[in-house]
Amino acid sequence: QVRLVESGGGLVQAGDSLRLSCTASGGTLNMYHMAWFRQDSGTDRDFAEFVALISQGGGTIHADSVKGRFAISRDNAESTVYLQMNSLKPEDTAVYYCAATPEISTHPTNVAIWGQGTQVSVSP
Repeated sequence: QVRLVESGGGLVQAGDSLRLSCTASGGTLNMYHMAWFRQDSGTDRDFAEFVALISQGGGTIHADSVKGRFAISRDNAESTVYLQMNSLKPEDTAVYYCAATPEISTHPTNVAIWGQGTQVSVSP
């Protein structure tokens, strides 16, 4: 069973950058499309907000709210997915989840495997 572990979250100021990493153990990510979602505390993960997706072939989709500021990438040899976040805003504050999905989908209910999440907090 593939397990996803995120890292790289933290507390930053508006305008700063962070890079999140998601590493797989117990298997590889090659057979999955990989995505990042984010969730405000206290909300159900089925309603998590889509952030970005990278397909098995490397094609990407980014939510309008992060387009031009965030970039998703993957290194299949390292079984790792990244989310580079630049020009962070207070409204980007959330728990960020890495997700593996068998379909190219921006909906959280199609996710097959979730990571445990990493907190990103952006102060004004």
